[in-house]
Amino acid sequence: MFKTIKADIKAVYQRDPAVNNLFEILLAYSGLHAIIIHRLSHWLYSLGLRTIPRLIAQLARFLTGIEIHPGAKIGKGFFIDHGMGVVIGETTELGEDVTLYQGVTLGGTGKEKGKRHPTIGNNVLVGAGAKILGSIKIGNDSKIGAGSVVLKDVPANSTVIGIPGRVIRREGKPIHPELDLNHCELPDPIGDAIRSLQQRLNQLEEK
Repeated sequence: MFKTIKADIKAVYQRDPAVNNLFEILLAYSGLHAIIIHRLSHWLYSLGLRTIPRLIAQLARFLTGIEIHPGAKIGKGFFIDHGMGVVIGETTELGEDVTLYQGVTLGGTGKEKGKRHPTIGNNVLVGAGAKILGSIKIGNDSKIGAGSVVLKDVPANSTVIGIPGRVIRREGKPIHPELDLNHCELPDPIGDAIRSLQQRLNQLEEK
């Protein structure tokens, strides 16, 4: 567990340009606090305990604003940037070197039993406010754009944006060359639809 926590600390150094020193990481990074507490609660959960790990998880939620169910399986090198509002469900599985931004939800879609939360591969980045719902798989080295809602499996090496989420890049090659994970250039399908209707309305009024 301590080797895994060491990898989590190293991930902060690698992925956050704002970090200054180890002292700051240990005291001021709520994402790291949440994952360290989760490592403990998950260990207790794996021993068959249920109530105590849940209480520990609730304490972590109160302290950090990040809710991680003790049953979630999280690989090493996990990094939550900022973190407020992140929710990770009970049967979620995350690979190594995963990065989540604030407001991400890895949740279920109903009251079904068994595996009901996502499985996230290695080296996956999930943008702010994205929702990945249900027992679906996100392939290795994929990126989920901010605000996306992903309800279906995502192949490895893919970039996903939109509601519902759709793959715009696969294996490094753009499916829609005009789109990418540049957040200031993400498409606005609702805005496009409104503009199209307005244009059509103008044409009808001219006639």
